[in-house]
Amino acid sequence: MADKTQNFANHGQYVPMYHFFASPLALIFVIWSVQRLITNPGADTAYMLVGALALFGVVAVSRLSPLRAQDRLIRLEEQLRYVRLLPTDLAARAQGAFSPRHYIALRFASDAELASLVDMVIKNPEMKGKEIKSNIKTWRPDHFRV
Repeated sequence: MADKTQNFANHGQYVPMYHFFASPLALIFVIWSVQRLITNPGADTAYMLVGALALFGVVAVSRLSPLRAQDRLIRLEEQLRYVRLLPTDLAARAQGAFSPRHYIALRFASDAELASLVDMVIKNPEMKGKEIKSNIKTWRPDHFRV
């Protein structure tokens, strides 16, 4: 994967075990449990639905918790990068204005265009990650995100 050029069109990643196995099966189990509770109401089918919902919750949290930790690391890495590359006042304004989503989107910006993109996002703080990433001309790949 490291030898594949990353860009806006192909930067999204799938984790096959989660996206194509665990998550769909957990969702199917919830739907099947709801259908069984409707067609055959009772304590056992209600308990099955509670178990299905619990399983779906565990599957979702097992994906979201590592992503949240990665988001925190990306924010820290980007703040350090800003201190190293940007003028002091611009780095300070970014730290005061940016949400984690801004940092996460801007991690793909090359060092050369980082200052102009940071300035653009500071002027338009309502920009979403997709909009920010679509403005990046020279893509800096991130192959470590899972």
